[in-house]
Amino acid sequence: MRTAHSVETVRAAERALMERLPEGTLMRRAAAGLAAVCADVLRRHGRVYGARVVLLVGSGDNGGDALYAGALLARRGAGVRAVLITPDRAHPGGLAALRAAGGRTATAAEPEPWGGRVDLVVDGITGIGGRGGLRQEAAEAVRALAATGAPLVAVDLPSGVEAGTGEVRGEAVRADVTVTFGTYKPGLFVDPAAERTGALHLVDIGLGPELPAVPELEALQYADVAALLPVPAAESDKYRRGVVGIVAGSARYPGAAVLAVSGALRGGAGAVRYVGPGADAVIARHPETLVHAGPPSGAGRVQSWVVGPGLGDGPQAEGAVRDVLAAEVPVLVDADGLRLLDVAAVRARTAPTVLTPHAGEAAALLGAAREEVEAGRLTAVRELAARYRATVLLKGSTTLVAAPDPDAPVRVNPTGTSWLATAGSGDVLSGLTGSLLAAGLGPRDAASVGAHLHGLAARHASDGGPVAAQDVADAIPAAWRDVRA
Repeated sequence: MRTAHSVETVRAAERALMERLPEGTLMRRAAAGLAAVCADVLRRHGRVYGARVVLLVGSGDNGGDALYAGALLARRGAGVRAVLITPDRAHPGGLAALRAAGGRTATAAEPEPWGGRVDLVVDGITGIGGRGGLRQEAAEAVRALAATGAPLVAVDLPSGVEAGTGEVRGEAVRADVTVTFGTYKPGLFVDPAAERTGALHLVDIGLGPELPAVPELEALQYADVAALLPVPAAESDKYRRGVVGIVAGSARYPGAAVLAVSGALRGGAGAVRYVGPGADAVIARHPETLVHAGPPSGAGRVQSWVVGPGLGDGPQAEGAVRDVLAAEVPVLVDADGLRLLDVAAVRARTAPTVLTPHAGEAAALLGAAREEVEAGRLTAVRELAARYRATVLLKGSTTLVAAPDPDAPVRVNPTGTSWLATAGSGDVLSGLTGSLLAAGLGPRDAASVGAHLHGLAARHASDGGPVAAQDVADAIPAAWRDVRA
């Protein structure tokens, strides 16, 4: 599992460790790891000896890391030039080390201060304490160097992004590689910052023992997901494996019912009950489904409910949502169901509730603009979980899962593809996650595993090309086997 810690936690851990180590030890460890990654990048594009490296150096410790790493590269035969964004505040020890190794310095105010060909750019402008976008002089240097086509390695995080939230409040670096130290920072996992990090490398500088056991963010890996997947026992039957109820579809959107059932049938539960006007379409596609005319409370026993995909907004839809929310089993609410929610009814539930909005739906639930949610996804998902006392799966380029417990780490999903932005894919995710709930997973685990499998299935189905929602549903078993293997 990958974990990320807040800026305040990282700083406290660094202070505690530095008290026990000789001065400068942490920076030398960070610089050695950074230089090693830079050397690997240079070798992939040619060689280290004779390469021309430009360091963009700000005033903080990130600038010091870049300078010390530049000194190590210069000792290996690279031509290193440090462009000082704030010359009077550059790290003095790092400057001395670079110059002693044969490196040169220039100021950002000079015309083309890097002096010709560039094979690698190292971004050491701002660190985890940076706020807002790049200042003009730094932004101009970044744009000019980007035009050279040289790969860019960011130190700790791309300058201009918010380390704690993933927000980008102005111009920011777009890195090919980001080398971070001690632990991941939340912004490296959350868009819009995450899509600027490139390939992520974590350098161990000894912070581990100083970090708290509970991180701020988690990203499940294959082994974590495999350990959570429900596996039927020898004596299991379809009812013991769990039954998921699906309330979805309408005369206008019968396909939503089919897609939600498709996801549910592949999600680990033993049976699927469908309630709604799309029964004919569902049975035509999935004859194994148990159908009922309604209401949901009369359909028979289930271990979880999914309500909302393609449901519409008439009195029948409103009644179905109320009926499902009154059930004493886990409930997942998606799509049209989200617009029909009564906050008080959700907060009053004793059984778990999972909400699965995209950014537009989350904005409506919060009374905010969609752009605010997309810019501050981590803040939005936490606020929704607290407001509704529910587990919230916020869909998007970065899918986040937040529990109503503010002390539980937010989970970020590492799988997926941009081709997943297609009609009906969210219906498949709802059915899949609801099935995992019925199979016995807790709400946070069901949402996290559902998002992981859904994204992985999309990769399998797409293989680099366009994909439809039913293709994603059909690929879930392959994704499941991939994780288990």
